[in-house]
Amino acid sequence: MHGIKLTALTTLLMTVLAGVAAGQNDIRLRDIARIKGQEENVLRGPGLVVGLNGTGAQNDPATMRALARSLELMGNPISQTGRFDDATQQALRNVKNAVSVIVTATVPATGARSGDKLDCHVSALSGKSLLGGRLAFASLQGPNTQDNTVYAVCEGPIQLDMAGQPMVGHVIGGCQMVRDVTTSYVSEDGWVTFVLDPNHAGFYVAMEVAEQLGTSYSEDYMRDAREDVHRYVQALDAANIRVQIPKESRRTTTSHGAEVTFIGDLMDTRIIFAEPEARVVVNTRTGSIVVDGDVAIGDVLYTHRNLTVDTQSATSFMAIADGQTTRPKLDRLLEALSNLKVSADDKIDIIRALAKAGKLHAKLIIL
Repeated sequence: MHGIKLTALTTLLMTVLAGVAAGQNDIRLRDIARIKGQEENVLRGPGLVVGLNGTGAQNDPATMRALARSLELMGNPISQTGRFDDATQQALRNVKNAVSVIVTATVPATGARSGDKLDCHVSALSGKSLLGGRLAFASLQGPNTQDNTVYAVCEGPIQLDMAGQPMVGHVIGGCQMVRDVTTSYVSEDGWVTFVLDPNHAGFYVAMEVAEQLGTSYSEDYMRDAREDVHRYVQALDAANIRVQIPKESRRTTTSHGAEVTFIGDLMDTRIIFAEPEARVVVNTRTGSIVVDGDVAIGDVLYTHRNLTVDTQSATSFMAIADGQTTRPKLDRLLEALSNLKVSADDKIDIIRALAKAGKLHAKLIIL
């Protein structure tokens, strides 16, 4: 049985590795980077939920004020003075089927146009439950607190996110844009910046991306071969590469097509061997450990509970270094620990200790 399992596992591993090797040269810029300026935007604003079965916020000033204002806007004011006075509070004091909420909606990185509908999320400020309630209204503003423009209005039946958390819910398609939200991705002087994904960012990767973008740029857009391409394609740091859009490709008041085509062509550029630094990713909740790259560990003698890890030249302990290498490798250490039935939590503790001692020659990411 063990031999069959090992054979099946080996076959699966060889298949996966073959797929990785085949696809290693097929990374495109769009797979590891985004365009600066095209980010998600969060709209937010206060709202009112009604129709609750006695689980609203009774005698809550915020809810009573929101309810009084909404009735006033609909032509049925409660206050005779136009203010939130004692008479208004007394009239609404026993209402318990409504609650004041905070509503948010996320505009995608590509923007949204007037009339588009988005999902919105609703969080109660008080009360007991949003179950069975309906978002009566909400007016959402942008992330700039100095901008009072209303970009979207919301309403619709609420669905709870989790049964055990009745104070948070969402409305599917309940947010309708009333103004366009667009993103500017080209600077005034004609530069576009590509931002590497955090999991791929690194100085070596940025340099490689800039070099390969420069090659494509010089072949397709530079008429004078003697010109320095680095004037037009520059790696700014470990995550940002900026490219100057050729004058003939820049947008005009009547056409954006050439600019979009230029950026689309760059995003489709093949990026070869743009690998970030070696990394070790551990998930403390699930106990999973991912070793990315050839991760070496330094000479260390480490004792953890009833286990001793020795990566030095001593031979009285279990060897974890390959005889053909000069440095012990983390994958061999993890393999040895697995053979000893060491738990995932203990493995993670050992990796953390190695990193803290400066003996883990890779970037440690803890989730």
